[in-house]
Amino acid sequence: MSKNKLFITDTILRDAHQSQAATRMRLEDMLPACEILDSIGYWSLECWGGATFDSCMRFLGEDPWERLRQLKKALPNTRLQMLFRGQNILGYRHYADDVVDAFCKYSIKNGISVVRIFDALNDPRNMQTAIKSVKKYGGHVEAAISYTTSPVHNLDYFVDLAGRLEEMGANSICIKDMANLLLPYDAYELVKSLKEKLTVPIHLHTHNTSGTGDMTNLMAAMAGVDIVDCALSPMANGTSQPATEAMVATLQGTDRDTGLDLNKMSKAAAHFRSVAAKLKSEGTLDPKVLNVDTNTLLYQVPGGMLSNLLSQLKQAGKEDKLYDVLAEVPRVREDFGYPPLVTPTSQIVGTQAVMNILAGERYKMVPKESKGLLRGEYGQLPAKVNEDVRKKCIGDDEVITCRPADLLKDELDVQRKEAGALAKCDEDVLSFALLPQVATKFLDERNNPKKAAPVDDNGVRTLIVEDLSC
Repeated sequence: MSKNKLFITDTILRDAHQSQAATRMRLEDMLPACEILDSIGYWSLECWGGATFDSCMRFLGEDPWERLRQLKKALPNTRLQMLFRGQNILGYRHYADDVVDAFCKYSIKNGISVVRIFDALNDPRNMQTAIKSVKKYGGHVEAAISYTTSPVHNLDYFVDLAGRLEEMGANSICIKDMANLLLPYDAYELVKSLKEKLTVPIHLHTHNTSGTGDMTNLMAAMAGVDIVDCALSPMANGTSQPATEAMVATLQGTDRDTGLDLNKMSKAAAHFRSVAAKLKSEGTLDPKVLNVDTNTLLYQVPGGMLSNLLSQLKQAGKEDKLYDVLAEVPRVREDFGYPPLVTPTSQIVGTQAVMNILAGERYKMVPKESKGLLRGEYGQLPAKVNEDVRKKCIGDDEVITCRPADLLKDELDVQRKEAGALAKCDEDVLSFALLPQVATKFLDERNNPKKAAPVDDNGVRTLIVEDLSC
């Protein structure tokens, strides 16, 4: 890796539309731009993982594995990167180690090069199996620290955590600032401290929700960060990442010059402007997520979480309660021991905040995920939990203190048996294991095309029948 050149990961194919349009970009929206994207020279393109797996099957009628294979074919010269939720993989609970291992194996087999592994609680125990498996199958392990602020999250905490992840085998370390909480001068100090202690590259991921993302990236570049995440301008800023073109232009002619071609980016951006316009016309790209909201610094709500909160309130007909919910989020977070707000804890805390406001009484309604978090099913919470709240939510249930996955038996063979004839290959088994209800409906319709929905008003078939050979 060049000593001075700043490398760029572009998120246009994953986090940009997850943050702005609830992960509704289709494969057919991506493929026409792949040739130009592949020629730009990015360090990587983030295109898979996160919420894409669920969204593909639940909303778009796409096989996520087929999406990955087609993207790999269309982007032969660029590393493909995914976001991996540690022991949660791409689902919403902890899975047994054999499922984690198999998912790493098939992600890499189908085209992923870089696996960004994080844990919502920054519990390294929840990352260890994924780190070992990605290395075993020849992938690049990018271990992430979920950045947040609280009485227990400080510079020493993050530097120590990053050191532990490097010792566990990380090939690079990502500062995952999912809510744009990392302010510019803090970014400088954190990157500088990490560069002094670690030998692996440092990669910064932030958003522009509070309007500080570009400055944070620039200050990190000045401190020596190796790679930053950006998004092409049609789906940049707001709850998404800062714009790639702006970062590239800013550094031209400096010792951190990216060397990337703005003319090529302009051609790619032209395509994605039309995609963004389509998503907006379909109602999946909410203009509210494009605004700068400095309240983010108070509420700590990441982009994907904000769009999900808006969606939940829309369904309840209570959009006017948004700021009440946002004010409730930090209160729930404190009660729950200050977890960073990133999937799945962002959904857990966010949903609990919504229920507290809509019910008119705090913790009158408590989802099983909130109970699981308070029981320790997701790992060790960073700070002391409000014991009164825990008692109200879980009663006298015992709290787990070991690595949660140590309590899970191997489950891949069980999942294969339960999937039965629905699964045509190992990838299908993994889809079923992660999201059984969603995958059952998707695989049944895929295997029986006559059940597919008709073409909609946008000319898109809800179900896309893919190659079953996997």
